[in-house]
Amino acid sequence: MTDLTPALERFLARTDRRTPFLALDPSVAAEQYRSLTAAFPGAGAYFAVKACPQPEVLQTLAALGCGFDVASTGEVELALDAGADPALISYGNPVRGPADAAAAYAAGIGQYVTDSAEDIDVLAEHAPGSPVLVRLLVSDAGSATPFAAKFGAARDEAVRLLGAVSAAGLVAAGVAFHAGSQQVRPEAFAAGVGEALAVAADAGLRRPVLNVGGGFPVAYREPVPAFPAFAAAIRSAVDAAVGSGQIDGLQLQLEPGRALVAEGGVVRSTVLRVSRRPGVESRRWVYLDVGRYTGLAETEGEAIAYRLRVPARTGPCEPVVLAGPTCDGDDVLYRRTPCPLPLSLEAGDVVDLLATGAYTASYGSVGFNGFAPLPVHVV
Repeated sequence: MTDLTPALERFLARTDRRTPFLALDPSVAAEQYRSLTAAFPGAGAYFAVKACPQPEVLQTLAALGCGFDVASTGEVELALDAGADPALISYGNPVRGPADAAAAYAAGIGQYVTDSAEDIDVLAEHAPGSPVLVRLLVSDAGSATPFAAKFGAARDEAVRLLGAVSAAGLVAAGVAFHAGSQQVRPEAFAAGVGEALAVAADAGLRRPVLNVGGGFPVAYREPVPAFPAFAAAIRSAVDAAVGSGQIDGLQLQLEPGRALVAEGGVVRSTVLRVSRRPGVESRRWVYLDVGRYTGLAETEGEAIAYRLRVPARTGPCEPVVLAGPTCDGDDVLYRRTPCPLPLSLEAGDVVDLLATGAYTASYGSVGFNGFAPLPVHVV
């Protein structure tokens, strides 16, 4: 867990902007990218645009040679506008229509990921001859936000789909998987690598592209393994596959998202109300001017527990229930997650939510209950 960067601290100390807002320091993304590529020498890194599509962040990463994982035509355009090399853009969302595939192909996008025969037909017609990875369904146990089997083909089907990719005139380049977002278990990646390379071997790929997805975790409140721990687990599984003769070698790809940008952001909010609710709850209820619909979507199920600070208050603290501003009953951020806040807390006080650079502004609604999208200020 890290403190805010000096640039973020200076910005917050001097600003009188209306809350809520997200403040971002793109230099954190650059620092994290360098750490990632040092842990995974020779691997291709594709930043998941959905995590933080702010142009300044994308420009920072593009200037360092980072690739981009995109999920729509809009994200293709964002990456290209940021200066990305089209050859270093991977269209990782296997749910796309013909117009999306055609637009990506016209833009020169370098790689596609699929998990169905139906999508292969779309790519064959609208992105002929393109390199394609087949996404394998693997366990995402240990992740904060699992995919619930929305994506990925079962093992035998993945082998069959690789054959179908080649038969359709596309290039069967390799296998992809995703072990779930905020995945804290390096062994989950190792298991996925073993399964993916077995699929590649069964499909006759001796030197496949292996895309291990993203999901690298952030230390929100608890320590998590660092990049080298995941690199060691993945390397061990690759060495085992090469040593057993399954494959001769591979090209490794990564799709980091939150791990590059989360610590570079802080959401500043204001307390709207502090209430005692006799007969309902023994704890105080604290209502902020930011909530689940205005950037804190990942508090659903209390999956992500952001760190909190109250800059202007000190003294004894006690646990609270933390809620957002809308009239929706689901707009309660934390009931079970411990949220000790100062006993002196009052309406009008500032509360900062730390490590909120990923999946906040990009997740916000466009105006639920009349609340505006979360403004973003780049420092």
